[in-house]
Amino acid sequence: MSASAVSHSVRLVEDRLGLPLFSRTTRSVSLTDWGQLLVDTAGPSIAGLDDALERLRSAQGSVSGLLRLTVAQPFTAMAVTPVVKEMLRRYPELKIELDSEKRFVDIVAEGFDAGVRLGGSIDQDMKTFRLTPPFRTIMAAAPSYLERHGTPTSLEDLANHNCMSYRMPSGGIYDWELESGTGEVRVPSSGNLIVNDWTTAIDLALDGLSIIYMFEPWIADRLADGSLVEVMPEASVEETGLFLYYPERTANNPKLRAFIDTARSVLRRRQVAEIG
Repeated sequence: MSASAVSHSVRLVEDRLGLPLFSRTTRSVSLTDWGQLLVDTAGPSIAGLDDALERLRSAQGSVSGLLRLTVAQPFTAMAVTPVVKEMLRRYPELKIELDSEKRFVDIVAEGFDAGVRLGGSIDQDMKTFRLTPPFRTIMAAAPSYLERHGTPTSLEDLANHNCMSYRMPSGGIYDWELESGTGEVRVPSSGNLIVNDWTTAIDLALDGLSIIYMFEPWIADRLADGSLVEVMPEASVEETGLFLYYPERTANNPKLRAFIDTARSVLRRRQVAEIG
């Protein structure tokens, strides 16, 4: 719709209600309290109507429309990309939006159909579907680094090593969560490298510049070919694994059900291939 058509439609609604829905100035347009109330109360009904129409299309064998997913970095390649590729082959009328964020996203407030996160960081009122088995977060370094600086043998020894730091979206530096033998502890990283991108971190570690703290699946190939070596495996921690999460009211959304069904088959094939 054109801007003028939208403006005309809004004014018709305002005239019918006898209430201003938007506060307009020469520089901005914003919702009034009445407008926000209308959005809050009518939004779920509109979403329900959309879901009903999607179910009707699905009953005719059609999965279409826009599926919006928010995926916490760096999990896109680990569990989402293979599913998306297969979905686009199966459902040519479907459009998928992938939003990769480092921050936590409120999927309801920001209009996403679902999200992907580690299990421990998902709100209790969300429905979930497991995408990966549990996996470890480990420390690793290139053989060249260990040859020059030695291998740490205790958590206290890490203070004498170049441990790569990670800048969080909030601006703070992430403390490494490690197993001490009596429970998990947070260990400050003390290196001369600070990054906020995991691909960059791996590249720098491969050059022997630092010890990195990383999800094991991200560097499994590097561990297998020996270009990276795990450090202090006894200090690694196990993560719950990745889950798709979504509001209960959207559980029967055909697009979401299609994603779950596709993920179930794609990820099962991947696990069988890894075992083989």
